[in-house]
Amino acid sequence: MQDALAKINISQKHRAVAGGTNLIDLMKYFITDAAELVDVNTIPQHHAIEELPDGGLRLGALTTNAETAYHPLVESRYPLLSKAILAGASAQIRNMATNGGNLMQRTRCYYFYDVNTPCNKRTPGSGCAAIGGYNRTMAIMGTSEHCIAVFPSDMCVALAALNAVVNIEGPDGDRQLPFADFHRLPGDTPHLDNNLKDGELISSIDLPAEGFPQHYSYLKLRDRNSYAFALVSVATAFELCDTGISKARIALGGVAHRPWRVTEAEVFLNGKDPVRVNFEAAADIILQGAVPFEHNAFKIELAKRAIVRNCMMALDPDTQLPGAQPSH
Repeated sequence: MQDALAKINISQKHRAVAGGTNLIDLMKYFITDAAELVDVNTIPQHHAIEELPDGGLRLGALTTNAETAYHPLVESRYPLLSKAILAGASAQIRNMATNGGNLMQRTRCYYFYDVNTPCNKRTPGSGCAAIGGYNRTMAIMGTSEHCIAVFPSDMCVALAALNAVVNIEGPDGDRQLPFADFHRLPGDTPHLDNNLKDGELISSIDLPAEGFPQHYSYLKLRDRNSYAFALVSVATAFELCDTGISKARIALGGVAHRPWRVTEAEVFLNGKDPVRVNFEAAADIILQGAVPFEHNAFKIELAKRAIVRNCMMALDPDTQLPGAQPSH
């Protein structure tokens, strides 16, 4: 790892590459370039999935998405994460894409990929073509006057709901970031996607012991059933007891510059009966402050309905089987 960090820190034009499923696209479209690519796949300790002393699970940054989704400990203890990963991209891409790379991927905003249009994320200060353009897939939460792009990951929506922690190595030593603090909102600096410092690399991702294996669901609404990014996605996890909901987690994808989670809605559900009316109220709390644009106002109602539907599905994960209907 230290050799890789040393090579990356020689120049800002040196970039780490693992699966390359996003970086190579960015280079093909002339959005980024590199004087040298540093292959980090030879760091063996970052390929492992291993149990932690506190009962949690550590996911190596270089473990592929497919290896993670199908790992027996992930499937049995963190099925929400497994389902979210398998909802993303294609089997071929999941076989190459790494966990660390999933966190680092950039927006799929079509204006970001078109170098002939202004984009503050690609070229700071140039403007945002999406705000006045065709913005059907863009953000409705946490936007700024400089950017309305959305973060595309499915995996990260589940990681947000599970309270994951990102382990980071860099020239100044090791550190940890709660997942909620890893990705940024656009604000005045939309070109900064996350809070990694220059020259740092993700080494692994820690999952807490609590994986919500009994009551969970991941719902992804998109224009086609495969190989499409979410218009709205929802990761939901519950812990239930005799008196109702003892713990709730709800995170959204496809609506903001980072996975969107509103803890006030989760606190509202604590102690409540797991019924539709309460899920509708929680959805209203989550979507407070939503700002639609010309072509994406439908996302507000879509997100509310998706939250309610997914909460109902999480009560009985068997309803997620093909053709099944919620039983509540």
